[in-house]
Amino acid sequence: MKAVVLKKYGLPHVLEIGEVEKPIPKDNEVLVRIHSASINDWDWGLVRGKPFVIRLFFGLRKPRVIIPGVDISGTIEAVGSKVESFKIGDEIYCDLSECGMGGFAEYVCVPEEVLTKKPSIISFNDAAALPHAGLLALQGLVDMGKVKSGQHILINGAGGGVGTIGIQTLKSYQVKVTGVDSAKKLDFMKSLGYDKVMDYKKVDFTKTEERYDLILDTKSNRSVFKYARSLKKNGRYITVGGSMYRLIETAFLGSLISLFTGKKLKVLFHKPNRGLDQLSKLVEKGQINPVVDGPYKLEKIPELIQYLGEGRQKGKIVIEIINKDT
Repeated sequence: MKAVVLKKYGLPHVLEIGEVEKPIPKDNEVLVRIHSASINDWDWGLVRGKPFVIRLFFGLRKPRVIIPGVDISGTIEAVGSKVESFKIGDEIYCDLSECGMGGFAEYVCVPEEVLTKKPSIISFNDAAALPHAGLLALQGLVDMGKVKSGQHILINGAGGGVGTIGIQTLKSYQVKVTGVDSAKKLDFMKSLGYDKVMDYKKVDFTKTEERYDLILDTKSNRSVFKYARSLKKNGRYITVGGSMYRLIETAFLGSLISLFTGKKLKVLFHKPNRGLDQLSKLVEKGQINPVVDGPYKLEKIPELIQYLGEGRQKGKIVIEIINKDT
């Protein structure tokens, strides 16, 4: 089968595209023929081996041979002898990060408990855009953020995968939402429903006088004390990604700041696939419509990971691995 393989760390051009052996499912696994996959910040970090903690898991000097990619949608082609909940022909989607990777390939074996049936009303391309970013938005805003009607919320990195699903998730809560991203995305963000948009190169929202009930941050590129200053009394700051240094700073100092101010500053530790059924229901109700940048072909993945690393994507970058008619 065709796959994208990482054999050494570096810029995305080090990725190789070639033939690898087609996997065989174990008793508790299914073999998925991947229709579509999407690219995450995780892939950008893995390819470069940065931050260094990635190398502790995948190899210090060079990675063990790895097929990156965690968000997929596809069709079950074979099932293991102990699989009970799925059958050949079922259309599924999931996040592979809790069971390895392997999404940038034509086939992958996946444990039964990781899978969720794809909502029938959306395409494979749309479904591949949902698992990782959709659940970061849902877990960050609803589960940990405790969003309530009437609040003023800010999303930093508002035009990416998490932000585009986050704004749609918030529409039913009757809240005011400010989005921060690059100038090229501002009109796009307005079209999604952001009440106010900011160009991060022109405005540092932590230096304005505006205060927020909830901040969802995908960038984490400032001091935790600056974020705390931007919160209202009893406000919440939830970070889902960005600088490893800032994530560690928030994890260690957030509780101390909370103790003295009442403001909650936390790092969200993503729970893959937990709540994917809930996300499916929102899709089926028409409350969430994934924003797809693409679809592109498998061969484009190296340059698309660079494209993501430069922050140029709108929504989720989606790869169509097989044509829907094949």
